[in-house]
Order: sequence, then structure tokens, then C-alpha cells
Amino acid sequence: MAIKTKDDILEEMMEQEKPLCPHCNQQMNIWEVPPINMGDGLGWGSPYLYLCFNDDCPLYTKGWEDIMENYSHHASYRCFCYPDKNNFECMPVFSPMGATGQIIDDEVVLQEEALKEAIKKGFSILAECYVAKDDLTIVRMLLDSTEPARVRVKAAEMFGDLCEPEAIEAVKSAKFANTILQQTVDEGIKKIHERHFTRECPFCAEIIKKRAKVCKHCDREVAGL
Repeated sequence: MAIKTKDDILEEMMEQEKPLCPHCNQQMNIWEVPPINMGDGLGWGSPYLYLCFNDDCPLYTKGWEDIMENYSHHASYRCFCYPDKNNFECMPVFSPMGATGQIIDDEVVLQEEALKEAIKKGFSILAECYVAKDDLTIVRMLLDSTEPARVRVKAAEMFGDLCEPEAIEAVKSAKFANTILQQTVDEGIKKIHERHFTRECPFCAEIIKKRAKVCKHCDREVAGL
């Protein structure tokens, strides 16, 4: 028996007709479960559920008063069900925005698919660059903020393996908000220097030979520095 992945389950749910909430007869949404377990702590049982987000649903509207009256808490219920079951259950929510951050709709799925395609295309281009030793395209993709982060990190790794010292200045002048990307760029710069036996002048920051005693750019003595 094949084990279904998270993507398999989502794909099946996207293709199926969404169930109707038994309390309001409105179509339910696909909802990605959070990493925090509910109830007995045994887990949700599925990475995705169907959840009713109709704010006019009787279960939801009456839930605020019922929970306050019986438990003295400001909360309500939303109806949910599992993708392969017909039984409906109640989930507590503690604000009108509760659980809305995990709604999965067609637009979200399309965005995720577009990202996957962009990553696939980026990796394909980088593979061609590696074979052709195309360091200019590698640097361009590394600096392109519209490229997916995973593609840029891969480009940063290849930058250290293939690029020449002349490429360091353009990359070092850029600002990378992604910490992992910045660390990979720093490691790439270090690797380029190691491959070419170079370093930066501590005075003018120009690239010089590691064994140089005087910087050829600023004429300062760099021996032992």
C-alpha cells in the first residue's frame, strides 16, 4: 500500500468537490493544520482538513455566547471534517481571525505551483551554467531578488566554486536580507580567495595576492596583516 505524501493529499482534495457545512450549508475551505496539536495531543490525523469559515454559520455565531455562558471564555466553534470522512466535528477558535491563516485556496495553490516551477527552471539554468562555466549568469541569478531563495542559495554555492576574484566586488556590494543566503555568499567569497590564493587589502579593500607584501593598489605595506 502506497503511503500518501502531504502534496498527494492536497492534490486529491483540490480535485474533489468540497463538502458543505451541515450547520449553514456553505462550502467548506481546505485548511492546513498548524504544527500545534489539539485536544489529546495525538495529532490531527491529516495535514489538511475541510473547515467552515462562514461567519454567519449558526454554529459559529451561537458558539460565542454558549462558550461564554458555560466556560467563561471568549471563544466559539467552527465546523470541520477530515478529507476521507463524512463525520463533522467542532474546532474551538478564539478570535474571528482564528485559523484563517491556514486557509488553502486555488490562488495559494497556484502561487505554490508557480514557485515550484520557478525553482525547477532556476536549477535547470544553473546546471547548464555549471557545464558551460557561465559565471556571469550565475552572478546575475545570485543578485536577482526575483529569483526564489533556493535558487539564489544554489547560485551562491556555485559562485564560490566557479567564479573569478573579479566577481567578488559586485556580490559583496549587494545586500542580502536572507541570512542563509548571506552566509552562503560569505562562504563563496572565502572559497574564491582560497582557490586563487588572494585576499582583500586591509586598507583599500582591493583584491591582492595572499603572499603580497605591498598592496599594488594603495602601496601600503600588508606583510603580516
